[in-house]
Amino acid sequence: MDSKRIAAIVVFAALTIALNLSPIRIPAPYAPFLIYQIWEIPIVTAFLLYGSAVGVAVAVVNTLFLLVMFPGGLPTGPFYNLAAILSMLLGIYIIERVLSEGSNRRKVTIAVTASTLLGVVLRVAVMSFVNWVFLRYPPPIGYSLPSEALIAMVPIIGFFNATIALYTVPLGYILAKAVSQYYASTHVR
Repeated sequence: MDSKRIAAIVVFAALTIALNLSPIRIPAPYAPFLIYQIWEIPIVTAFLLYGSAVGVAVAVVNTLFLLVMFPGGLPTGPFYNLAAILSMLLGIYIIERVLSEGSNRRKVTIAVTASTLLGVVLRVAVMSFVNWVFLRYPPPIGYSLPSEALIAMVPIIGFFNATIALYTVPLGYILAKAVSQYYASTHVR
């Protein structure tokens, strides 16, 4: 990995961690134990600007930080976050690969829309499975939830995951475009 990509990992991981620690937290009105935050946006931005290896590396560094400093209510919670982010990034990756030929305004709109939709679908599917399988176990793996509680909770958590992807992916694209345009305008020869 070249120095440019390593620097990108350091910068975006630092930004992600800073946003994790920020007071920007909005409890979901339908389930206050679920918290909306914006720290995933830099991960998507890094993924779009520098590629999948950098985006995944930033997500992993963030997970390691969370495990050590701020695991949340469940010590394995950061792994749940990592699964959610990686599944969403997989959706973006698939669409970016399919649409990789050429570039025009219409294609960008299609890429953002399709990446968001596939990111939502994959994130909800993966996390519904992860939550169904693991939340039934006692801490530190899960919360010892019985099947009846899981039947009620999985759709709520699925909705939460969908709504996170609905704002995270488009904002990641917007920031990646802004950074690209700024870099292009300041480094014109």
